[in-house]
Amino acid sequence: MMFVSAGIHHESHSKQITMSNPYHGSSDNCTNVDDLVKRYYLPPMYGAIFIIGVVGNITVLLVYVVKVRPWKSCTIIMVNLSITDLLFMTSMPFLTYYYVSDDFWTLGVTMCRFTHFIFHFNLYGSILFLTCLAIFRYIAVVHPTHGRIIKQKRWGALACVLGWIVAVAEMSPVFNQFDTVLQNNKTYCLDLASSNPPFMWPYNWVLTVLGYLLPLIVVCACYWRIIKVLKKGPHMGSSKRVRARRLIVLILTCFIVCFFPFHVLRALRIYTKLTPETDCMLNRWVHAAYIISRPIAVLNIIFNLPLYTLSGDHFKQAFMEMFKCDWLMSKTKGIVNVGVISKPEIDNVSIKAAETQSETD
Repeated sequence: MMFVSAGIHHESHSKQITMSNPYHGSSDNCTNVDDLVKRYYLPPMYGAIFIIGVVGNITVLLVYVVKVRPWKSCTIIMVNLSITDLLFMTSMPFLTYYYVSDDFWTLGVTMCRFTHFIFHFNLYGSILFLTCLAIFRYIAVVHPTHGRIIKQKRWGALACVLGWIVAVAEMSPVFNQFDTVLQNNKTYCLDLASSNPPFMWPYNWVLTVLGYLLPLIVVCACYWRIIKVLKKGPHMGSSKRVRARRLIVLILTCFIVCFFPFHVLRALRIYTKLTPETDCMLNRWVHAAYIISRPIAVLNIIFNLPLYTLSGDHFKQAFMEMFKCDWLMSKTKGIVNVGVISKPEIDNVSIKAAETQSETD
């Protein structure tokens, strides 16, 4: 939406909008598809992510704090990833209520800035922590002589402190750019792609390159080298190698499926706001596509949950013990034993030896 400020609403600190048609081009035959998507798509998506995210991440933190011992560097990274996701959960009820209320923001400019800041902080914080995890696993697998050093807790703590600092630095320039606007007696809370397009256009590209593309290159390079090393090793069917491959697939899925569409569509959204000649329907469809990509971007919170069982710090075993799932584990082992009863004993011994020798966390 292209807004023109005509003063300041002193009671709510909102900018007064006098422009009758906030979209480019003629309003004739211009379907408000973006408003429909916001009203009927965002609330159920954000609500579902909120419920799963809160339950899942509180459970994860309880298991790590109560049961997982000893903590290693990757444990600290995973705990910080879970804390970042829970921090984002604090903003989701406000966003859900906003869209259920038909884009009527009643919580003031400070809460508007907080909710959108936390949204992007979670996004880029998750990217940084997943990148740290990839780097640590690269060192452990490709340079095993340094593996014991990189597992020490102080390196994980240092990486997480740097991750928090970089994430705050990436988002701090736009905190005051998130704003509320008053139009037709309704207050809107604008996100990054709808606020101050001349400023957001160059900033968006800096954020995309430094916050997404550079970490993506690092993650791909790390896991490409890990895959090459794993292919050279014996017994590709061993449990640790299978776990490593699943971890790689899951993290790359987060980067490609969750984060890539959001960054592309955010750039398109800002570009249509910068070009007054954009057709009304094109503008609304681009906006609708960008709206759809936003919950997909935060689906990484759901994808992160299986990561904890693949992290190699005994999380799965600790979870089973904490929630008294021993009977389920015994039944699962029984099914597995039936499936592999014909395998030679020497093969199992060799696989266990290979697993012990090539620790990948």
